[in-house]
Amino acid sequence: MNDYQTIKNDYKFTKEEEVILKELQPKMNEIADTFIDEFYDYIWGFGKTAQFLKNKKIIEHHKVKIREWFINLFCGKYDLEYFMYLYKIGEIHVKIGLPTHYVNSAFTFVRTFIFKTIENNFESKERHVQEIKACQKIIDMNLDSLTSSYREEELGKFLSMSHVEKNILSSLKKFNSYINYFLAGALAIVAFFAIGLFGYDIYLLFFTDIKIEKGILTVLGSLLVLWASIELIHEEIEHLQGKGFAIGAFIMLAMAALIRKVLIYSLSSEKGEELLIIAVVLVGLALSYWLVGAKKKSPLR
Repeated sequence: MNDYQTIKNDYKFTKEEEVILKELQPKMNEIADTFIDEFYDYIWGFGKTAQFLKNKKIIEHHKVKIREWFINLFCGKYDLEYFMYLYKIGEIHVKIGLPTHYVNSAFTFVRTFIFKTIENNFESKERHVQEIKACQKIIDMNLDSLTSSYREEELGKFLSMSHVEKNILSSLKKFNSYINYFLAGALAIVAFFAIGLFGYDIYLLFFTDIKIEKGILTVLGSLLVLWASIELIHEEIEHLQGKGFAIGAFIMLAMAALIRKVLIYSLSSEKGEELLIIAVVLVGLALSYWLVGAKKKSPLR
């Protein structure tokens, strides 16, 4: 862990600010229970919270530790023991596999809650500014210390690799990037052909003897495929920017293509068996899409 005094110096954290935080502790102690209630309302909105807080015993223990940490933010004594305490918390997060963005997001809530409390207990402008600055620094130092465990864990894993393993890892990362860009280009080609299909169906509708109802349904089906293709490109762009792989978008595109067939076949009395097969596949895809969406958005209440 970085030298704790260096951390304090880098954040320009002063003795006066330590005193200010200590003076805030009685008020923060009074509202600690409210903090815990609102904090839990916030973190249950994360996608995988229930994986880490699996039962009532773990939850109660976690509440005690979070309350302790919150009050200790304003202890006024930020020495080696305090920073080792933070580092151990970070090690536990690494051990259980808690994603770093959950920690960062939780700190957004902590920051907002504390600033709101200070705002509600406004004494003077000068004092208000001093309290905000002191709280800002101690929150940032806490986040810095907690996430340092993740950085050291990643660095340790990388340094423990052999030269050959490092080269293989770097090559695989580059290859993965090339594949993702190739996929984005392929999706752009698909969208281009979807536009061509839409234009061709428009041509058939106006310049051939195709039945008007079949022509309109075919055009609607092509438009649906085009929309799904564009949505898939949008998801792939987000994936290239670091977000997760959107399997739901691929399922949606497959559903759009099948729905187009349903729209076309619905006017034919000879396609009953094929329609039944497509309907079964559509139900399966719809269920898969729902499961993927439910997994991403579950409130885990």
